[in-house]
Amino acid sequence: MTARQTAETTVDVGRPWTPVEESLTDAELATGFAAGSEACLAAAYHRWGRLVHTLARRTLGDPREAEDVTQAVFLAAWQGRGNFAPERGPLAAWLVGITRRKIADALSARTRRADLVAAVGATVSLAGEDPAAQPESVLDRVLIGQELAKLPSPQRRVLSLAFYDDLTQTQIAQLTGWPLGTVKSHARRGLHRLAHWIGDTPEVRAA
Repeated sequence: MTARQTAETTVDVGRPWTPVEESLTDAELATGFAAGSEACLAAAYHRWGRLVHTLARRTLGDPREAEDVTQAVFLAAWQGRGNFAPERGPLAAWLVGITRRKIADALSARTRRADLVAAVGATVSLAGEDPAAQPESVLDRVLIGQELAKLPSPQRRVLSLAFYDDLTQTQIAQLTGWPLGTVKSHARRGLHRLAHWIGDTPEVRAA
């Protein structure tokens, strides 16, 4: 059972039909969590999941990333519960500390992906370059072109417009007439495929 599945389970304790998140105090919940109770993990998710998500969304500005961070926080908390000591402080504060670290990780990953997209974009740009003077760049362009050619047509079109024409996702949506969410989906799937040889998973830059 995953952390999310466990966290979304309603558990009865003590008195009939009473969800554990409503029946336990914060201190009791924290003690049970530290002891490895999945019911207390579920309670922690229901009690503080919205707080974690709100903190992540305020900083990252992206609901999808905030959801990813929220799941990462509770997974990390569950896997690292041996490091949590209830007598040292409340569980909520410990989760907030993990949240801050996961947000920092997400921001760092975003920067790395943006740098990679910029590097790939520079590699595939054909304007103003002398192919004979830069044989390695020519090889890189050929490799990228080969990978792009393997993609389904919508993904190939989105990435080609991003890399070759330097268009943002919003501009691509306006040009193609596709919803912005569809453009993002095609970009994400296409880049995941390209990442097999690039060695990372970048993202086409947003507007």
